[in-house]
Amino acid sequence: MNSAAEYDFIIVGAGSAGCLLANRLSANPDHRVLLIEAGGKDNWFWIKVPVGYLYTIANPRTDWCFTTDADPGLAGRSIHYARGRVIGGCSSINAMIHMRGQSADYELWAQATADERWLWGGSDGPGETLAIYKGLEDYFGGADEWHGAGGEIRVEQPRVRWKILDAWQAAAAEVGIAPIDEFNRGDNSGSAYFHVNQRRGRRWSMADAFLHPIARRSNLTVYTQTQALRLLMDNQVHDDQRRGAWKTAQHRVTGLQLLKDGQIVDVRARREVILSAGAIGSPHLMQLSGLGPAGLLAQHQVPVAVDLPGVGENLQDHLQLRTVYRVQGVRTVNTLYRNWITRGGMGLQYMTLRSGPMTMPPSTLGAFAKSDPALASPDLEWHVQPLSLPKFGEPLHSFGAITPSVCNLRPSSRGHVRLADADPLTYPKISCNYLSTDADRHIAVKGLRMTRKIMAAPALARYGPQELLPGPDLVSDEDLQHAAGELGTTIFHPVGTCTMGAFDSQGIPRSAATVLDTDCRVYRVAGLRVVDASAMPTITSGNTNAPVMLIAERAARAILG
Repeated sequence: MNSAAEYDFIIVGAGSAGCLLANRLSANPDHRVLLIEAGGKDNWFWIKVPVGYLYTIANPRTDWCFTTDADPGLAGRSIHYARGRVIGGCSSINAMIHMRGQSADYELWAQATADERWLWGGSDGPGETLAIYKGLEDYFGGADEWHGAGGEIRVEQPRVRWKILDAWQAAAAEVGIAPIDEFNRGDNSGSAYFHVNQRRGRRWSMADAFLHPIARRSNLTVYTQTQALRLLMDNQVHDDQRRGAWKTAQHRVTGLQLLKDGQIVDVRARREVILSAGAIGSPHLMQLSGLGPAGLLAQHQVPVAVDLPGVGENLQDHLQLRTVYRVQGVRTVNTLYRNWITRGGMGLQYMTLRSGPMTMPPSTLGAFAKSDPALASPDLEWHVQPLSLPKFGEPLHSFGAITPSVCNLRPSSRGHVRLADADPLTYPKISCNYLSTDADRHIAVKGLRMTRKIMAAPALARYGPQELLPGPDLVSDEDLQHAAGELGTTIFHPVGTCTMGAFDSQGIPRSAATVLDTDCRVYRVAGLRVVDASAMPTITSGNTNAPVMLIAERAARAILG
């Protein structure tokens, strides 16, 4: 290979984590860094306009357009599983909601990895999580006890409010879910308008934050429209063992085979390959390369390099149950979109003031509560939308309505991602196994009943809410469990398919499901890390983009350190 095809670090995936890693690793001019993205550039108009998610999700220009296997928990349905396929990855098509999760989430991570640095921390705590979040942040209100200023990730208040959502918040308060200032202080109990990753009414993706400002660095190369096909490996790991990197390493990753401009080419990594292709892409690429469950690989005639049973397993996601209520006498997106005059007004407001409905994320108001008062922290979240539609991608209803979606923040159901065959261009099989445990079905029913309780509170009475979905005739637990399966769909938060775990003093994982150590290094494989949502041992409470940035920042520090 000529020198142009050799780099110190190769990063697969220019999504949220990949953009941060490219920024941090190329800050040293002695590092030659290659960033690979299967999709194209993020310069399309609808990526930057917040409401453009309606056009970017389920669009092959910006979305991988995966679909899941038929799911018994969803009444046998297969659902669309959006993942970003563009510079910025999911942060170019997501809901823009800035949600750190709760301190209890990071207690679980610390237990799983035997690493107290994952703890939330603070002035008297051992953890680093809050401090890293503050360091990454450019908060609209400036630096304070909870927030940072001057970081790359812009966080702003929403630029539109809705009377119907204010009434919903008041109704939630009447049933015990009090209004709060925000969700990012460690305990999210209450309701508030979501903070968003926007700058002056435009989407602020992680490419805007980390990649575009440093795109002219001479030591950074970005390939777009380039797909990683397989990892290149050899078994020369003696140098790694002498350095103490992995006493148990069986192989060293030396580079990647790529499909670029219709040609198959190899690129070499002198130091590390870092997979940031997401909770679907990263385990799939590992399996194609012989890193994964030996039985699965043998089934598809893939030579086994390292038997790693956890690769592709432990898939977790938040299942949202979309309830729909018709309302009257109040403005909703449905009523504004009913004619060209109000639609034109929305566009004019956005073009002149960068405010109004076109700055709106998919969900504007949120709420957190406990399904059981005995719980230490909330396990239910609502995303409340001032609109309704039969399903995503279809036209809005012609009448005024709202959609309060409720999801279980700590599902016990587990799915998996597995290669379908040995062809790198064949999409993997995604099985979510939603509602496959008694606990998840029970919490689904609780969430639907609590939603009904909020909608029946006095603060909403003036708008005459009428339940359309799941339907007022469904009363029993059995009926509501069945409805949850028919209504449920992903909220696009897949995590956990290459999970971090704890290791003993000999470098052996304490669980066979563990794939990574706490610095995101792959067990038994030198020169390879997985830095994205795959690494999460357990799913966080709420949207997952901010926690991915936490993982990426910590991994970058570990690599550079």
